[in-house]
Amino acid sequence: MQFLFPSFLWGLLAISIPIIIHLFNFRRTKKVFFTNVAFLKVVESETSSFRRLKQWLILAARVLFLVFLALAFAQPFLPAKNAAANSSAGLGVTSLYLDNSLSMQNTTENKRYLDLAITKIDELLTLFSQSPNVQLVTNDFSGDDQTVTNTTKIKDRLTSVGLSPNPRTLENVYKRQRSLAQKHNASAGNQFFWFSDFQKSTAGNLKNIKTDSLDKLFLVPVRGKASQNVFVDSVWLASPFIREMQNNVLSVKVFNSGDNEVEKLPVKLFIDDTQASTASVDIASNSSATATFNFTVKSKGFHKGRVSFDDQPVTFDNDYYFVLDASPVIQVLHLYEQRSAADYIEKVFENDSLFSYKAYSANNVDVGQFKNANLIVVEGVEHINGSFRASLEEFVRRGGSLMIFPPANPDAEEYGQLLSGFGINSITVVRQPPLTQSQLPVAEPDRQNPFFADVFERTTLQGVTNSPVMQPVLRWSGIGEKILTFKNQQNFITATNAASGRVYLSASPLERNYGNFAEHAFFVPTMFKIASMSVRRERAAYNFSEGSITIDVPDGKKNATYKLKSIATEGRTNSIEIIPVQRINGNELTLELPKSSQLTDNQLLESGYYELQLDGKTEKMLALNHDNEESKMEFYTPEELKNFFAGQRNVTVFDNLLDGDFVKTFRENNVGTPLWKYCIMLALAFLLAEILLIRFMKG
Repeated sequence: MQFLFPSFLWGLLAISIPIIIHLFNFRRTKKVFFTNVAFLKVVESETSSFRRLKQWLILAARVLFLVFLALAFAQPFLPAKNAAANSSAGLGVTSLYLDNSLSMQNTTENKRYLDLAITKIDELLTLFSQSPNVQLVTNDFSGDDQTVTNTTKIKDRLTSVGLSPNPRTLENVYKRQRSLAQKHNASAGNQFFWFSDFQKSTAGNLKNIKTDSLDKLFLVPVRGKASQNVFVDSVWLASPFIREMQNNVLSVKVFNSGDNEVEKLPVKLFIDDTQASTASVDIASNSSATATFNFTVKSKGFHKGRVSFDDQPVTFDNDYYFVLDASPVIQVLHLYEQRSAADYIEKVFENDSLFSYKAYSANNVDVGQFKNANLIVVEGVEHINGSFRASLEEFVRRGGSLMIFPPANPDAEEYGQLLSGFGINSITVVRQPPLTQSQLPVAEPDRQNPFFADVFERTTLQGVTNSPVMQPVLRWSGIGEKILTFKNQQNFITATNAASGRVYLSASPLERNYGNFAEHAFFVPTMFKIASMSVRRERAAYNFSEGSITIDVPDGKKNATYKLKSIATEGRTNSIEIIPVQRINGNELTLELPKSSQLTDNQLLESGYYELQLDGKTEKMLALNHDNEESKMEFYTPEELKNFFAGQRNVTVFDNLLDGDFVKTFRENNVGTPLWKYCIMLALAFLLAEILLIRFMKG
């Protein structure tokens, strides 16, 4: 037998008080004289003997009452079979990790995993009621997690713990617990508890967890029946961008992480909070299905999109938010020297509201306008050098698209210097007169080329009766994608990725006497596709786990301060406005998404829509969602956990939080069997015995 608080054994000295009182009775006696002395002596002898017995019994009852009362305060216990010392008796830290990730929304026996874990932690804390060295860690990794306190304050915190959108790897959890324990007392043994569903997708690599031999780690799985969960994996548009008052197609990939097939799941599409379309999907177990929606928008600008379905019991991922930018204006800058007589470039872009078209002579253009352009079309410029060349290189480096139609007599050296910087080599000028007999036929587009995926979808190969013919003035080699070629496999138009931008190069001028490509059916859709690809497609949605997101901002100012403000949505608990850590590089804004620990107590980052504001004006609309790693319902079994930690004897894995009385099992195996309750019962029994002896034992 051992004692939890052996210092209370000094209370046993109190038994000397009743002993002294009983051994030294200082009451004065009074003599009484009787006539028949012989008879009185017999009565006195019998009464004195009975009284001594009664006094010894009362003395024993009082002594035993004080003994067991002192023992009750010292809290005796039978040592556990694992011989693990209770940290409350020493200087170590008892650290409790409560996994409050979104997957803990799962239910068993009509109760959430999170609520079950909180109940058991509350019970477990009774074993450490006298300990001042208790810590509670949650996925928030907040400032409260960094403090060692008593069980009363930990119990108060448990009442306010909610679900957190930040999953943590178990390796990071242990490092955080271990770091605080070392700061508190590096030499003392500590006890770490993990209450978790041990989700495979977020737990991290368990092989990387190496525990200190002085620490004891207890894994308590929260398990229930196998869960079925459906979530949105991704969404995408059939075309690079959407246009108002036209049919648009959205595809949604829906994943089923359960072991049972989901049949005819209704999936709804909402545009600006109005149901726009619906679809029904069948999803095999542990696989995905794609739902396709047709929709229209009535105006330009940003539109809120949401895919929704009903899937129980895990509901945090039943809504997927995204943002659509309808008919974004594409800035086209046309720079020319030898401009085609028919002005083909202007005819393509001038009369379409999708484009903002401006044309300037290459000799008089203000290069400051380059930073606002998405696509620069250089036509018929013989000499590309000096600041003009440097500005074009900077434009491409920052992510712009450059389309070059050469002049009749390009400067081979200057073009070579410009294009070699983009990976286009061996520039050769073909010195031939523009004779009809020198023109080469252009091959039909490769329908398998992603560039033409949505360009000729309404035509067939048989519908193309005549291919254009063109006279090349340039030949080249190097990296790049062949958009169009001559039938002899010579390059006609290629696309080359350079830095953050893209360079398109044509082998021929647009003048009519060099061929009829500019008047052929291929020309307009090809130029439209080049222009549409020059706009960096804004992502429809981001997720919180990315850490940082990069957004295009026209006319970005270095000292500007952008804010993120949440937009009210159905079911949102609060509205927040934050200023994230940010940096601006050219026209790119990078935002560091804040962690939960960086927010105030009344702030919570929820899935939904957020406005990017500058000086109170909304610049863009963003959609943020939780990472779908939390949606994958695969969990480590106790057997798998035991295998991972098989070589670490200081790690104990329980079978299930709900199997039997977990707190009782832990106490018997690791704390011991407490005897203080029995001591109190015996103390009260001897106190009652004393009362009964005094009251009923007459003599």
